[in-house]
Amino acid sequence: MRAYAVVLAVLALLLGALALPGTAYADLQHPRQNFLRGSVSGLFLHWGERTAPQHTSCSGWEKDVTAGGWSPDYWVKEAGKLHAQYLVLASFHSRLGYARPWPSKIPGSCHTRRDFLGELITAAKAKGLKVILYMTDDPQWHNDGGHEWLDSDGYSRYKGRNVDLTTRDGFGEFSYENFFEVMERYPELGGFWIDNDNDYWLDHHLYEQIYRLRPHYTLSNNNEDTPVMDMISNEQKTGMSPSYDYPQATYTAAPRLTEADFKLPSSGAWWYDGSDPAVDRKLTLGRLITNAGSSIKALMAETAQVNGRFPAKQEAFNNFADGYLDGIWESLRGTEGGGYLHGGLAPGFWNDDAHGVTTLSTTDPNRHYVHVITPPSTSTLRLRDNGYRVAEVTNLRTGARIPFTQSGGSLTLSGLGDWDPYDTVFKVTTAGRQGILPATSYTMSASAAADGHPASAAADGDHLTYWDNDRTLPVSLTYDLGANRSVRYLGINQREDSVSYARSDTEQSARIKEYRVYASEDGTHWGSPVKTGTLPSHRAVSFIDLPATTTTRYVRLEVRSTYAAASDATRYRRLRVDETWVGTRYAAPVSGGGR
Repeated sequence: MRAYAVVLAVLALLLGALALPGTAYADLQHPRQNFLRGSVSGLFLHWGERTAPQHTSCSGWEKDVTAGGWSPDYWVKEAGKLHAQYLVLASFHSRLGYARPWPSKIPGSCHTRRDFLGELITAAKAKGLKVILYMTDDPQWHNDGGHEWLDSDGYSRYKGRNVDLTTRDGFGEFSYENFFEVMERYPELGGFWIDNDNDYWLDHHLYEQIYRLRPHYTLSNNNEDTPVMDMISNEQKTGMSPSYDYPQATYTAAPRLTEADFKLPSSGAWWYDGSDPAVDRKLTLGRLITNAGSSIKALMAETAQVNGRFPAKQEAFNNFADGYLDGIWESLRGTEGGGYLHGGLAPGFWNDDAHGVTTLSTTDPNRHYVHVITPPSTSTLRLRDNGYRVAEVTNLRTGARIPFTQSGGSLTLSGLGDWDPYDTVFKVTTAGRQGILPATSYTMSASAAADGHPASAAADGDHLTYWDNDRTLPVSLTYDLGANRSVRYLGINQREDSVSYARSDTEQSARIKEYRVYASEDGTHWGSPVKTGTLPSHRAVSFIDLPATTTTRYVRLEVRSTYAAASDATRYRRLRVDETWVGTRYAAPVSGGGR
């Protein structure tokens, strides 16, 4: 063991010397992320010594796991029922006894003789899935439940000096070594899911070393948007309206890889606590679908028992989801969220209390899907067409053609009924976009802009750039169209880096609230506004329609206020716009469509 420790120490020193302090940011987009970006969801597994009934003996827990018939194939099969593409195993968890489900040479906490992790990686690979390993930074629960889960004496003997694992620095060193052991043992692991940071890791440039040693591993971080990580995962939030619309609570802008993790059991702990709570189908499927409709990955937690099996009500949900998702799978896998940087029909709050999301094929820009999770109170559904010419609408499950009309910037589906209780999906075939002025044909200016974020960034077709108002309100964006043109509407994609509902006094939307639009033929005389109003605090694309008689060379959008209050120091008076565009006319349906 002492020799193994020396090898690890030398490796860490060599890699540490290569890890430059300046390499603190991961690439925003990198080939190693392709698997996650192409995924819809994952299965989150919290499983360890404190899985009910609690074990204080590691060997006793391992014996009961094996005697209970634990099989990695079961977890992989259940993940398949959920149509998940990856599994996250949370055993080295601060509330689950810091159990390591692999044969470790490093003393300090429970580790098994049987290679549960290795077996799971092999079983997952056989079905085209990946395994990601959860790693905690937190020793504070070292004696939770009346038992000391960390063995400082054993680790100190191993190191040849005193190390207190109950301190953050001591635990940071212990867990740091475990990262390297895992990387050496499991080259086919998908990566690590990190529960926040530890200063010891940062001081020793752990993440940079992981990328160098295992360049295909991905790194995910819980709740903190740590720049060096590939992905941020937002832990289960509540308070949205509707409750399933989880993306309203996220605060990271695409194309940042983002995940939302939530429990499938409607109550209880993240791990199996001896209970069998119900799974709310409407809530769970709504979360899965709205995440897909926002290009956010859904990490769904189920509570594995000691033998690995899920309680009966979770198994029953998995069996239901297996068949249910088959019928709409093409609208989820191989798609991006509509209404964001990829284009697509407008999602969100529709007519007559309807609500849902849209998705857009990644291979065919003219194939869209409308997911109606909350149906309208009438037989009609109306949503903004975002400039797409509609050719055909069908019910995805039945193939039945749906009557539609298209005018005034909206697509209207009629004669609807027999709504699915969870997600009615309409497949919309289009023939390109119409009436949108190319950004290369006009120039933009702003009354204020932060350094590096000029007005031109709001019309350059690049969502990595954006206009920032430099915390100036009121503030205006001016479009010089080069000549007099008819202007029917403005489309606006604000940056998705704040929540879109008021969770608290210190977390509110930085989106446009009150606005005015002016028109001028000379760029000097503006007169009275041609349109005033209030935009809703909603995610995704927004539209401002102008009077039909608006023909002008210059258009000015003046933002009078945003939603964030002075109590939200981060977002107050802040405005960021990814892209805007000018609609010179509304899109018309393809001839013969809708009849």
